Formats: sequence, structure tokens, C-alpha cells
Amino acid sequence: MKRNIIVIDEEKCNGCGLCIDACHEGALQLVDGKAKLVSESYCDGLGDCLPECPTGAITIEEREAAPFDEEAVKRHLARKAAASPPPLACGCPGQQVKTIRPSTAATSAPSTPAEPVASQLRQWPCQLKLVPVNAPYFNDAHLLIAADCTAYTYANMHKEFMRNRITLIGCPKLDNVDYAEKLTAIIANNNLKSITVIRMEVPCCGGIVHAVQTALVNSGKMIPWQVVTIATDGTIVDS
Repeated sequence: MKRNIIVIDEEKCNGCGLCIDACHEGALQLVDGKAKLVSESYCDGLGDCLPECPTGAITIEEREAAPFDEEAVKRHLARKAAASPPPLACGCPGQQVKTIRPSTAATSAPSTPAEPVASQLRQWPCQLKLVPVNAPYFNDAHLLIAADCTAYTYANMHKEFMRNRITLIGCPKLDNVDYAEKLTAIIANNNLKSITVIRMEVPCCGGIVHAVQTALVNSGKMIPWQVVTIATDGTIVDS
């Protein structure tokens, strides 16, 4: 039989997980940082997930599919609830609660007072939403675009990444804005030397990487760029 089923464009999906919580039938899951329809039979086709998607990655199409089985969905949700704790506010793995225990070396007091660490921030403002696209400090600059949480997670952020770079920070999940448009203007209107993106390992942080990729393509400039991923325990997991 034909019925309405959602379709997810993986290219547009930023892995934020907002659709997961919006789907009351349990038809969606995050797999490898992307939202996936795990079973057509669980999708009721009503589209509760559509308005939650910030990138417009979800659409509805009519096609041949198994009829919606409400009793099967109830059994599926019951098994899911029994197997795992209830989802947090948005269903995103980035909100998984955990306790992080620093290493003994990191918490032990030094025998002599440490020298004050100098800030490596070279401009103000540094929030991506606030910075002007034609600021003079962008000229011939090496740009650092960092997710908000990275500076609190990676202890050596100033010395290792912010040093000799112009730093912009943002959160693709909380700022509720399309960074790609502003980054396109910054790249197109300035002579940037390189771009370094620092993101967390959580799926929703993929939005900041996607915004940079889109901006590079839209600006027509192929500037050298790299992505560094920080784990929630403060280690570098990918670079």
C-alpha cells in the first residue's frame, strides 16, 4: 500500500538529533552521526520531526510501504525503554551525562607556583554571530573556528590552537543560525591564509564543519583547512 514516509537527506543532516526526540514512534536513530529511518513500519508519516530539523534535511514522500502497525510500534518503544535510560531533552548523544575524572598528573598541585598563562585571543568580538565580516584583523589571517565547548575541554587551547590565529567561536546547536552564510562572506571578502576547525566529538558539532565546507564552496576559494576533533575527556581523537 502507498502511504507517507519521511526521507532524510544525509548531505543536509548535521547530526543534531532534534528529530529523534520529536519522533514519538521511535522510527529514527543517530547512526554514524546522521539521522536514519530505522524502520518504515514505525513511521506514521505525520511529520512531527520536520519542524525540528534546523537544516531542512527531512521531507515526506508517498510511496509503497508496509502499513503502519500501531501495536508493533508500542512493543518497539516498550523494548527500547526497558533497554536504555529515557532520552534527555533533545535526544542528542551530545547531552549524555558522564563524570570525567582528570588524571592524577593533571590534578596534583605543582611544587612551585605556575607562571600565569597569557591569553592568545587576538581580537574582539570572538563570537561568530557578532563578528563583522570586513574586520581588518581578517586580512592575511590564519582563522580558527572553534565550537564553544572545546576551550573548556582541551586544556592547551590557547597555546596550541589560538596562538597566531584569529579565533571565532560558536555552537551550531544553540546559536540557531546558519553559519555558512556569514562564513562565506568572511572568506569571500578577506585574504585568509588557512582555516582550522576545532569541534567536539558529539554529532551535533558536525554542523560547524559542514558550515565551513559550504562556505568554502560558495566563496569559490579553496583555502587550506583542517578539522581537529576533541573528545569529551579532553584528548584529541582526530586531526
